[in-house]
Amino acid sequence: MSADTWLEELGVGGLGEIDELAFSGLAERHRRELHVHCYRMLGSFDDAEDTVQETFLRAWRRRETFEGRSTFRAWLYRIATNACLDLLAKCRPEPATGGEVLWLQPYPDRLLDELPAGHADEPETVAVARETIELAYLVAVQHLAPRPRAVLILRDVLGWPAKDVAELLGDSVNSVNSALQRARAGMREHLPAERQDWTGGEQNAGTRELVRRYTDASVATDIAGLAALLRDDVRCSMPPTPGLHVGRDTVVGDWVESGFEGMKGLRTVLTSVNRQPAVAFYQWQQQEGAYLPLTIDVLRVTGGAISEIVTFHNDRFPRLGLPVCLPADGME
Repeated sequence: MSADTWLEELGVGGLGEIDELAFSGLAERHRRELHVHCYRMLGSFDDAEDTVQETFLRAWRRRETFEGRSTFRAWLYRIATNACLDLLAKCRPEPATGGEVLWLQPYPDRLLDELPAGHADEPETVAVARETIELAYLVAVQHLAPRPRAVLILRDVLGWPAKDVAELLGDSVNSVNSALQRARAGMREHLPAERQDWTGGEQNAGTRELVRRYTDASVATDIAGLAALLRDDVRCSMPPTPGLHVGRDTVVGDWVESGFEGMKGLRTVLTSVNRQPAVAFYQWQQQEGAYLPLTIDVLRVTGGAISEIVTFHNDRFPRLGLPVCLPADGME
């Protein structure tokens, strides 16, 4: 339902005539997609949450400026994009020396499933939505300067015309097109050469088996078994902890050095994050009499092997909708 139709049903002529509760109801319909948009811009689930709240506050304060030249949804996207740019202007973090994005946070698939269906029957649209929420894409986007980043997301992800992006940014169409070309070049520099094999609910049997073997070997702390599942050029990181490990030998060496081989009492929960397979680890704690959250590994699978592991700390478990603990009998 368009904003105009909704306003007609309320019997008012513009946003300036509705109360805060009615305005909130109209804006809330777009919360999830705005949150995902801000997440792509910022790479942080928490910052995206705060920015959406700021977007709704700005929209309410400026409601009388909505003239209906665009849809209400597009108007909110404009406000959200500018809110992201304002935040980045105040505090734009830089990728670490190794290129990892230390502020990167995961996004649970259960929330991505709340997005409007849109053109869900178009394979190209589905592929763009999935590929542009993968962690590898999020990392690559964070290497771009804020304005080219906004141009890339608005043009290539949302499909906005260049003239609309130019109007939003107060720039010319030529400048927007130039920024888009620079942004695409920057993405090619930072994106992996191969896309992952696993995309949401359409993972193949080989990938499911690979994830099962990874889970079993991890619970058994079987270093040799895990090493056999990794690509030679595997990458491993653990934001917000600095340190990017590249190459099977380097990754395995870090596991051995960290004492993983002797770790006991692990249980797992399989989930999906950023349209990628993920394994949440819990460890037995005698004092609590339960398995408590430890870490979550988000996997990228290419060519039938694990090409990247991004590990997140247990503070992410609540946001991901994972259990706060597992009972004594555990679950795998």
